[in-house]
Amino acid sequence: MKLLAPSILSADFSKLGQQIKEVEEAGADIIHLDIMDGRYVPNITFGIPVVESIRPITNLPFDAHLMIVEPEKYALDFIKAGVDMISFHMDATIHSHRLVDLIKSNGAKAGVVLNPATPVNTLEEIIHYIDYVLIMSVNPGFGGQKFIPQTAEKVKKLILLMEQTGRTDILIEIDGGVSKENINYLSMLGVNIFVAGSAVFKGDIKENVKILKQNMSICI
Repeated sequence: MKLLAPSILSADFSKLGQQIKEVEEAGADIIHLDIMDGRYVPNITFGIPVVESIRPITNLPFDAHLMIVEPEKYALDFIKAGVDMISFHMDATIHSHRLVDLIKSNGAKAGVVLNPATPVNTLEEIIHYIDYVLIMSVNPGFGGQKFIPQTAEKVKKLILLMEQTGRTDILIEIDGGVSKENINYLSMLGVNIFVAGSAVFKGDIKENVKILKQNMSICI
């Protein structure tokens, strides 16, 4: 499974509805929502009212990356607003397992996030319960950053852990610096979901989506 998830953080918010429709028509698979609170990361983006306002625009799944402290306080509200997937940072909550259970018991997919400096082995006790892992290939907080090359090794380590724990069904998502030039390499490593911001919304959106989807599907 190879899925493209444009991040609307890089969209033109004065044309947000139009650009969401454009990426859907171009063949995008998921809409990625970067939710930042100015506390867990040094930036503030948008919240539940914006999610509610754009939910009627598209039938694509919404994937919310909660870069917020105490995500357990807001996860259910995001699900009620129409989010289908929620990922959170384990160091932002005290009870990760409880939060995973809350998300899944309310009909959404649950994922956890690995920051660039977070080791893969932190997943050992939670990997049996989650649906996907989001690997950050930049430090979270701002769009348009450069891809951190060491991320490739993290993907390999995650795949090894998945094999060791019998959870090869977990999806691997990657976010940060994904481009037309590196998406094929990441795909061959075993990544399933590709979050792309500037690579989608800078320039011709439909052409960008087309090229990204082509490149992530090529097997060399």
